[in-house]
Amino acid sequence: MYNAKAYSVASATSPFASTTIARREPTEHDVQIEILFCGICHSDLHQARNEWSGVMPTVYPCVPGHEIVGRVTKVGSAVTKFKPGDLAAVGCLVDSDGTCPECKAGFEQFCQNFTLTYNFPDKHTGGVTYGGYSESIVVKDHFVVKVPSNLDLAGAAPLLCAGITTYSPMRHWGVAKGKKVGIVGLGGLGHMGVKFAHAFGAHTVVFTTSPGKKDDALRLGADEVVISRNADEMAKHAGSFDFILDAVAADHDINAYINLLRRDGNLTMVGAPENPLAVGVFGLIMGRRSISGSPIGGLAETQEMLDFCGKHNITSDVEVIPIQKVNEAYERLLKSDVKYRFSIDMASLKSE
Repeated sequence: MYNAKAYSVASATSPFASTTIARREPTEHDVQIEILFCGICHSDLHQARNEWSGVMPTVYPCVPGHEIVGRVTKVGSAVTKFKPGDLAAVGCLVDSDGTCPECKAGFEQFCQNFTLTYNFPDKHTGGVTYGGYSESIVVKDHFVVKVPSNLDLAGAAPLLCAGITTYSPMRHWGVAKGKKVGIVGLGGLGHMGVKFAHAFGAHTVVFTTSPGKKDDALRLGADEVVISRNADEMAKHAGSFDFILDAVAADHDINAYINLLRRDGNLTMVGAPENPLAVGVFGLIMGRRSISGSPIGGLAETQEMLDFCGKHNITSDVEVIPIQKVNEAYERLLKSDVKYRFSIDMASLKSE
């Protein structure tokens, strides 16, 4: 074991503070990474404040962070994919059983025995896993992916969650040139959805309640912007979408979007509203439409996504902050006061 600097919370109401955590020494299949940037995901806030206590209670001290980009410093004797000096990344998973049908199919995100990057039982230490708000991390090589060298590393970090969460369902539902795609909500997830839909060649339409977001949506790659509160604008698109990605986490009328789908069209939820959404079944029946949900992707698809981003020079729009401003960032995140993702420059941790 070795000690690493980190930022943690000691309780649901505590601010983040500097601390030291124990990391394992790399075993034969492990990769040790110096963390350069770590994105802040809204789920970090939920976990830090124990807002998912009914499903995933937080164990304190908690070190969040699952949008990790860094440089390899050490590899185990059996590791062949990485060598010291390589750019590497870690997302939401750091282990799975590797033997179940889901793992064998490359869908580690659906394994019943996966290990999350933080706040999950750690079989190596006997405690819980600690995430990317730290100077380094040690992860099994299968769960480490390569970062294209042309990408801005601060903007690449959120690709490990916000990126793959929006890329995966688009790939699954066949988003491509000639398709009409809607993106509901223009936040951390939605802005990545716009970039991917545009890069796939689809006709991309952003739905927002905020007229002030129109110019930004067009800048990000949207072909059209619809103000969702305007019934006439919505009606013009009835029955015309092949695919809609819904990235809204607040309560909203999902039926308004289901009615925009063409025959066999799909709406995929990646936002997670706290309360159940009322779904009008006739909207699904009339047109053989479907509604689904999607989490992150598996490791192979995550690498595919990063390679796609390298080819098309896609990164998240980020505001880079030092680790010392993480408490302020969380308060701003509650107010949606960020375009569109915070990325922590972990070099700032060296001064602690």
